Amino acid sequence: MSPFSIKPLEDGPAIRRALSELLIETVASGGSVSFMHPLAPDDAEAFWRDSLAAAARGERVVLGAFDGDSLIGTVTLLLKLPPNQPHRAEIAKMMTRVSHRNRGAATALLRAAEQLAIAHGRTLLVLDTAVDDGAAPLYEKQGFRLSGIIPDYALKPHGGLTGTMIYWKKISGAAAA
Repeated sequence: MSPFSIKPLEDGPAIRRALSELLIETVASGGSVSFMHPLAPDDAEAFWRDSLAAAARGERVVLGAFDGDSLIGTVTLLLKLPPNQPHRAEIAKMMTRVSHRNRGAATALLRAAEQLAIAHGRTLLVLDTAVDDGAAPLYEKQGFRLSGIIPDYALKPHGGLTGTMIYWKKISGAAAA
């Protein structure tokens, strides 16, 4: 049992602020989550405003991990995919506060996202992570299988290129119609 509570997040100023702080910290510490350092607070907040609006439309689920009242991690389950992919979902934006890494929050988030994918009738999860300082060991420990590596896929937050590792996992659940 995880010491962290995991729940879907809804838009609101306090949640956007906490998510923005987490995103800025992740990028500053080298996390390859689509942004460059330094990340402006307004840009981080705009990202989360859009992401939470997509969640309100049912296109994704943004999960938060809490240690007491403090948001210490997040992951997004992308559900709105092309019409020929109703059976899959994508894991994105896995982040944990530096102070809470290696304490089980990311594992709890990943397991909750998988259960939500099953509840949405998905049978396949996909994700990618950076070769340099990515979360490959976490994903492999949770049963994800490496498909391959694309070299020089993206810029690292502080500059320089990194490859990306593409992972997949078959999960239980009925295929969506």
